[in-house]
Amino acid sequence: MTITIRSWTMAEGARRALDLFEEAYGSGQPDGDRPDGVWAAPGRVNIIGEHIDYNGGPCLPIALPHRTYVALRRRDDQVVRLTSADAEPASWQGSLADVHPGGDFPSWVAYAAGPAWTLGEQGVNVGGFDAAIVSCVPWGAGLSSSAAIECAMALALDEVFGGGLAGSPEGRARLANACVRAENDVAGAPTGGMDQAAALRSTEGDALELDTLDGSVTAVPFDLDADGLALLVMDTRATHELDDGQYGQRRATCEAVAAREGVRTLGELPDPEGVLARLTDPVEQRRVRHVLTEIARVRAVVDLLGSGGASTIGPILDASHASLRDDYEVSCHELDEAVETARMAGALGARMTGGGFGGSAIALVPADRTEVVAEAVAAAFAGHRWTPPQFLVARAAAPGGRVQ
Repeated sequence: MTITIRSWTMAEGARRALDLFEEAYGSGQPDGDRPDGVWAAPGRVNIIGEHIDYNGGPCLPIALPHRTYVALRRRDDQVVRLTSADAEPASWQGSLADVHPGGDFPSWVAYAAGPAWTLGEQGVNVGGFDAAIVSCVPWGAGLSSSAAIECAMALALDEVFGGGLAGSPEGRARLANACVRAENDVAGAPTGGMDQAAALRSTEGDALELDTLDGSVTAVPFDLDADGLALLVMDTRATHELDDGQYGQRRATCEAVAAREGVRTLGELPDPEGVLARLTDPVEQRRVRHVLTEIARVRAVVDLLGSGGASTIGPILDASHASLRDDYEVSCHELDEAVETARMAGALGARMTGGGFGGSAIALVPADRTEVVAEAVAAAFAGHRWTPPQFLVARAAAPGGRVQ
């Protein structure tokens, strides 16, 4: 059996978070007590629309059943204590005043505690807290493990400190924006807002069409089971980092072209084809071409899904990968191998997903060929003597919220 990345049930995730909380802060510890609750937020996989969320166009993610769980207790002082089952170091303690852009703490703390700072900036009266974090979202796989941490923490802090944002669509949009700012300013990763929107604004059974120009969302039916299809996620386990500079370089290039044209984002260009034709720098030309053609691909996929044509989107996925590989140059050997092997083994279409430079690829496959495709990709990786890939079948899951 090659489908190796298992999601936890809500009950299992809550139990794991509660167990870790008890171990770190329980009755045998100073000030030991039960947490105020457990909250969870999902990872995401993007069907199409890569590197578009900061370029003013549409993207189409789904929330995954794989989630980060946070058991959290409000404190009456300004102390912040964090522990994580997967981080190094496993625990951190400081003051709320220590949590800010440029703060001196481990990188994972920026994602976990960053929302406390941004919510405070939005007027929520956040105080100290104890939190225990567990997750079944694979780290570094391009499935938005960082946003899952941010959003689970933000949901918990919003509730225990009376923010009241999670109770309405408009509030959830504000909460998502707070998490984006935490990632950008506190963690220093210049990402867009797709991941946080997927974690907080999705609906079960649907893909989320996010218009990053105005922040509006539309539910797009995405029930592949009904069509005898599956979306296979292939985690190449090639290291995927968002804060190593390459992601930022591509964003800066796009923003520079937009600024010269007098607009905020490439998605707002009044004459995109004319701008593309006028560009003389080959790097700028490739980056802009990817953005413009990817926006068109997202709209084509949305139209096909709306008319029940999920089985026909494969060639569009293929074209997206070619554009990301050749024009945006964010693929890698492992991603290219996974995509090509999946196609040869029967996938209807395949592409890398996420920020790139590693991480995961997706393949649209007939449901009865899921194992065949996964085994072929695993064999190809073995032939290269690469780290064995991991796999999951993605289904559109519910957004984050209180679990217990």
